[in-house]
Amino acid sequence: MCCEIKRRFLLLYATQKGQAKAIAEEICEQADAHGFEADIHCINESDKYNLATEKDPLVIVISTTGTGDPPDTACKFVKEIKNKTLSADHFAHLRYGLLGLGDSEYMFFCNGGKIVDNRLQELGAQHFYETGLADDCVGLEIVVEPWIDGLWFALRREFTSRNAKEDMSNNLRAVSNGVSAMTVDPSMSGACSLDSELQQLKLEDLQIQTPVALSQRTANLRSVVSVQDTEPSLDCSVPPLSQSALNIPALPPQYIEVQFQESTGQEPSVSSLISDGTVFHVPVTKAFQLTKEDAVKTALLLELDISKTAFSYQPGDAFCVICPNNAREVQELLDTLGLSERKKCVVCLKIKEAVKIKGAAQPEHIPKGSTVEFILTWCLEITAVPKKAFLRALIECTSDAREKRRLQELCSKQGASDYNSFIRDPNICLLDLLHAFPTCKPPLNLLIEHLPKLQARSYTAASSHLFQPGKLQFVFNVVEFPSSPSRLVSRKGVCTGWLTELVAQILQPHKNSLHSRDEESSAVKVSIFARSINTFHLPSDPSVPFMMVGPGTGISPFIGFLQHRQKLQEEHMDWKFGETWLFFGCRHKDRDYLFRDELRSFVENGTLTHLKVCFSRDPPAAADKTPTKYVQDNIRLCAKEVARVLLRERGCFYVCGDAKHMAKNVNDTLVDILSTDAGVDKLEAMKILATLRQEKRYLQDIWA
Repeated sequence: MCCEIKRRFLLLYATQKGQAKAIAEEICEQADAHGFEADIHCINESDKYNLATEKDPLVIVISTTGTGDPPDTACKFVKEIKNKTLSADHFAHLRYGLLGLGDSEYMFFCNGGKIVDNRLQELGAQHFYETGLADDCVGLEIVVEPWIDGLWFALRREFTSRNAKEDMSNNLRAVSNGVSAMTVDPSMSGACSLDSELQQLKLEDLQIQTPVALSQRTANLRSVVSVQDTEPSLDCSVPPLSQSALNIPALPPQYIEVQFQESTGQEPSVSSLISDGTVFHVPVTKAFQLTKEDAVKTALLLELDISKTAFSYQPGDAFCVICPNNAREVQELLDTLGLSERKKCVVCLKIKEAVKIKGAAQPEHIPKGSTVEFILTWCLEITAVPKKAFLRALIECTSDAREKRRLQELCSKQGASDYNSFIRDPNICLLDLLHAFPTCKPPLNLLIEHLPKLQARSYTAASSHLFQPGKLQFVFNVVEFPSSPSRLVSRKGVCTGWLTELVAQILQPHKNSLHSRDEESSAVKVSIFARSINTFHLPSDPSVPFMMVGPGTGISPFIGFLQHRQKLQEEHMDWKFGETWLFFGCRHKDRDYLFRDELRSFVENGTLTHLKVCFSRDPPAAADKTPTKYVQDNIRLCAKEVARVLLRERGCFYVCGDAKHMAKNVNDTLVDILSTDAGVDKLEAMKILATLRQEKRYLQDIWA
């Protein structure tokens, strides 16, 4: 083919934690090889593009956050396109393709993408490529990779269709102007039918991929190792994969250059890691273990002293804790990569001059003046599950042929099942890979390019500022990753493991009550900042009844709700207060019944009108005529009261806790209750529930 001008398309991404951005950047990198130029921007950079006048195809990659909301970076965009004054043909000129990212463990899967997709169509925009919805529950790459592969053909088809229409329009214009009325010979003009040109485009796309597959076939056949094991593992495969030709991703170009300088003796502050909002360094005044030692999960409550800060919150608000990676794991990584002697060196980052990656820039999450140790401790998520692009880059840093082959398999299309089974599902991290592939020695720049930003962890307040002025409490389960054939040693969650070690000296063992003598402010401090968007709040009108569903640590915000309500009732005895319901559940009554004494007290003083509890692993009591196992069982038993509170008294319904099973089961139970009470089918009941959500009367704070 002759040299041609690359055809432009607009590429927008809306990201919450960087996933959508990374995928958009991958599309941008691949575009060049397929004869396109991606004009890439974050969707909130509205000064750099204009959809109202955009003539080229549009590609959008968008994630979902919260309970089905668009990411924070898309809030302004969504607000603008939802403007009711926009006409039905406002975007009639626009042709687009959209890739949504989500997690099917959450009720509103990929809803951020669906919101944008539906609204663009309402405003007249049309698809040139079908929408893709990628599920992080089973692996984003299962949808993302084939969607990107198909994008190039769709773009070629779109441009070919446009060219054909323009040629036809030009010919008609020429005829009408009397410039040319003769019949055009396609063979002479170089034109061809749209179908034949599209067929040629398919062949060209295949030709782009074929050399990679063929070269891999040759390399792989030379490196096949006979495997006697009958079961595959992280570092070992079996036929047919071990004997297959592989389609592996293109090698991502390295774009960051690392230079080491002598230490200045002063590292960046933790506050420099946060660009938006104020960071508060506050002492931990109390730490309780809420569960007994023989409980399946360990739940802790921490109390922070915010009295000397400007930090403020309402019950139900979420806030973020800035946390480091585990110090032992950081040191092990330094030792493994041969960086121990340089850990105090200042790292200077530069973008390589010859790099061809559009939009390549120095990572904003690494402050200037950071040392090697600071970067691995505070900036990079070293326990993140490695993406396939990272595995592809690691191949080039591996000297052993057998290890190279296995890494090729794990990042290939043919090895997708092994990638999920041995890396994604067991939450394998970089250290685990370096243990399994000991000749793999990646340089620091590769880690900076491929490891995501270490995110602050979000927690919900489990207290009320009225009930406990100057104090902020929160509850969490200590996350555990047990050892396995792929993971030599067990590890804890980044933040929960760090907090557990941090408060070890002041941690009080299991107690039925949190009431204890006041502790002096400890030397232990944590850094926190407020989340920008919080909607999980009590009704503004205290007379409105509300129901709360919070099994396990999902009870946290409701302790704050009830503390707040108790204080309001004490201070305003002339006010009218609506009834309150709490549906709580746990495994065992005597091991993990959180806040048992507090809940009993709330019931006795009238703050909590109805308390419904269940224990999923305890045998039912002999007197129970209708034994309940889960919170949805108790909700179903109270179906008439639920319908009364929601439909006739216009009350509120709150759900907090596990998204994978509990939240879905509670939602299904509510649909059944509303369907029966209103005498409508389930579809209509779902619409009623959607209306409650829009009215902020059905609120969720759930997590996977």
